[in-house]
Amino acid sequence: MVDLTLGLLVAAALADSVNPCVFGVLIFLCAFMLKMYKKPVHMLISGLFYTFIVYVAYLLLGLGILKITVSFEISRLFYIFAATIAILAGIIEIKDYFFYGKWFSLQILPGASKRIDVYINYIKKIQKKHFSLGILFIGLLGVFVVLVELPCTGAPYLAILALIAQGEYARALPLLLLYNLIFILPLFVIITITYFGTSSKKLERWRKEYKGLMRLVIGLFLIFLGIYMLYSIL
Repeated sequence: MVDLTLGLLVAAALADSVNPCVFGVLIFLCAFMLKMYKKPVHMLISGLFYTFIVYVAYLLLGLGILKITVSFEISRLFYIFAATIAILAGIIEIKDYFFYGKWFSLQILPGASKRIDVYINYIKKIQKKHFSLGILFIGLLGVFVVLVELPCTGAPYLAILALIAQGEYARALPLLLLYNLIFILPLFVIITITYFGTSSKKLERWRKEYKGLMRLVIGLFLIFLGIYMLYSIL
């Protein structure tokens, strides 16, 4: 089976981090927070807290999947499953480079966008009463977003978890700490440049302009990784 190298882990984390789904939700959230808070520093604090919660939630999710995989001794089956998902997800991502949005695409769970709107409006009402309480609910929104974005973002993470489960389990925590740090780096960048004056409309135009290219890069990487994983067990 494939040995998990530092380079492979970093490449998977980067592929996971540049997903248009992640960017879209965060740009929307930053635009909302800029309108909601009178002080830009409040947007910065809330955005950084949101990113921290995403980091912790994604980390705990990965550790939970690993625990189940190892406890039930299904690491080999999980390995094959993750490799297959990587290939299928890669094909869909490449399809979106040529035919974006047609047929079937990897996206957040159905109905999640409307639910996010409902939560955000609720947060707006809460923060008027107490800023700290509003931040807490933004953290809860981060947990929700991590879960509903999994169909869109989960393939690289599943592949890395499958590789860790093959013998790297003793080093799982430091590996996942690094993976998730790389995963949230673009979130830090978006929040920072928004704080320093880049408009959410400009960021959204950039996301729409390059979303096809991002999906192509992710797709090619996932297909390569999935085929390499399956080839290694033959």
